[in-house]
Amino acid sequence: QVQLVESGGGLVQRGGSLSLLCAASGRNFGSYAMGWFRQAPGKEREFVAGISGDSHTYYGAPGEGRFAISRDYTENTMLLQMNSLTPEDTAVYYCAARTTILITPLESRYDYWGQGTQVTVSS
Repeated sequence: QVQLVESGGGLVQRGGSLSLLCAASGRNFGSYAMGWFRQAPGKEREFVAGISGDSHTYYGAPGEGRFAISRDYTENTMLLQMNSLTPEDTAVYYCAARTTILITPLESRYDYWGQGTQVTVSS
């Protein structure tokens, strides 16, 4: 059974940092593109960052310049390092994977999703 599990969310003050981890199980995601999305209350889910099966990265507006995405092929995990957080970054963050090597910011193109982890940034 394929499963994506996020961890690392929590409460942080403005200007702080958090690292989110996505652990994949059930199959080897080494050749798959993976991504992070987020959904704030009352808003649509949006693309934060993605990493291709061959480690090319792509950032959406929320992640550009402040976040860094990486993956560990041995551990079958993906990391999102978030810096300079603001209250506008408060959201549930989701890990996703698609069964192709290419990144896309379109959530409809992802085949697997985690349950999400809450990130709250206080002012």
